[in-house]
Amino acid sequence: MSAESLRRARRHAARLHRTAESDRKNAAAALQRALDRRDNGGSAG
Repeated sequence: MSAESLRRARRHAARLHRTAESDRKNAAAALQRALDRRDNGGSAG
């Protein structure tokens, strides 16, 4: 593997990790909002 393709692969892997991490945080936030709505009887906040 050439140095250029190695750099490109590493950059791509970092982007994938960042996306997966933000997806996980978004899912956790959505779940928390759903639980809050349920606990609050449907009222926001």
